[in-house]
Amino acid sequence: MQTAEKISITMPPEMVRAIRESVEAGEFASTSEALRDAVRVWQRQRLEDAERLLAIRARVRRSLDDPRPDLTGEELDARLEQAFDEIDKEFGNAAS
Repeated sequence: MQTAEKISITMPPEMVRAIRESVEAGEFASTSEALRDAVRVWQRQRLEDAERLLAIRARVRRSLDDPRPDLTGEELDARLEQAFDEIDKEFGNAAS
């Protein structure tokens, strides 16, 4: 059996009320269970955020390491215009 450590926390009344209402509604067996679930969600979110950040950093690194030449301003404008035209064709021109 896993050991547990008792802690004391201070929360705003509206958060305490939300937890108690959730327990009273039967969503959780106790306030401790509700808080453990919240911490699990927080841990999962932190992990997902870290993974997204690693993926973004990898994409930036690949972009910086890309040996192809940079686009000129005119080339960028032309590519963006083409992309917008394709979107307009696919979804219809919302501006009109």
